[in-house]
Amino acid sequence: MLREINDRAAIDVLLREGPLTRSELEAAIGLSKPATAQLLTRLEQEDVVGKAGLRSGGRGPRAQRWAVNGALGYVAAVDLTPSVADFVVADIAGAVLAEYQVPLPVHRGADVVGTFGEALSHVARAAGLSLPELANVVIGAQGAFDPRTGLLSSAPHIPGWLGFDVPARLSEELGIEVTIENDVNLVAVQEMSEGKAVGLDDFVLVWLSEGVGGAVVIGRRLLRGTTGGGGEIDWMRVPDPVSVDTGEQWPAAGARFGNLVDSPAVVRLAAAHGVAADTAWDAVALARKEGADGFLDDFARRVAGGVASLVAVADPQLVLLCGETSRAGGEEFAARVAERLHELVLPRTPVAVASVRGNAVRAGALQSALATARADVFGLVANGLAASELSLRAVPARTE
Repeated sequence: MLREINDRAAIDVLLREGPLTRSELEAAIGLSKPATAQLLTRLEQEDVVGKAGLRSGGRGPRAQRWAVNGALGYVAAVDLTPSVADFVVADIAGAVLAEYQVPLPVHRGADVVGTFGEALSHVARAAGLSLPELANVVIGAQGAFDPRTGLLSSAPHIPGWLGFDVPARLSEELGIEVTIENDVNLVAVQEMSEGKAVGLDDFVLVWLSEGVGGAVVIGRRLLRGTTGGGGEIDWMRVPDPVSVDTGEQWPAAGARFGNLVDSPAVVRLAAAHGVAADTAWDAVALARKEGADGFLDDFARRVAGGVASLVAVADPQLVLLCGETSRAGGEEFAARVAERLHELVLPRTPVAVASVRGNAVRAGALQSALATARADVFGLVANGLAASELSLRAVPARTE
């Protein structure tokens, strides 16, 4: 039993930190030098780890490095959007083997399953693999996924993907395990893995771009809800607290949060303050440049009004803003949101801008796919979506 725990601890560290020398691994898992050497010998004989070159630099002889055998499994991840599908294939150690971007039909009546399968086969071949060699595929999509039915909802932008059990149909057609996840949830997974949420137990993530989305993480697990609607803040009803007339009339119950902070709404709010732009992110960037504090304060009030509901219920350690509009505002805008938020709720929750760059949806999908594959191959427990969320530590044997 202790041997299995120690083996898993070593594998987990090597997967998270990359190739390590024996002494580095020894320090990371807390075993003695002889015990670590025996562990590496055993794992090498089982073809779980292998030599990965020598550590260069420093004085004295160069030390041998060790790494997990990436050929023990392969996964794929996809960011599915109306304009393009972004594919990646990686080995179980996380090394990217192939990438592929291609527009896929998403209109109603399109053969979305067939064209998706063709694109996945293409990127698998580019990685030197066949489809059956992929352990699993994770798709990130802009919409809510109901785990009870397999149906996507709140996704009018990809109508061809609506009305059928997506993971069941794809798994059956492709012959491999396919799962689907909300895109903002996957951004939260990536933030837990490599961003500002590393080490945090509870946080809220709000996506501000063309549209709006959210993710709630409690105890390092995504709060999905019974129908997959956890974090779907677009439909929350909140009052509009702005100081100018934007020409919009809201019902007595309040405006939909998504109708207050999506790109068209922010553009209208900016125009009411004399800031002309075509997108929300351009409006925010221009306002920062020109010092249009009235617009930025009103926009921050709108964001804080929606975030306040999440903070009042979850009391998270951090609120993270992500998406193009959030990046345009930067930490300066995050500070404005925090100031307005603290006028509405008791917790003094900090607000920051998410740090993960590039395609965070695809990266989060890859983390999720790897977590599942590593659980199957190595027995590593996947906490939430990302196996890297769980830090294992070796247990010293009584005698060595």
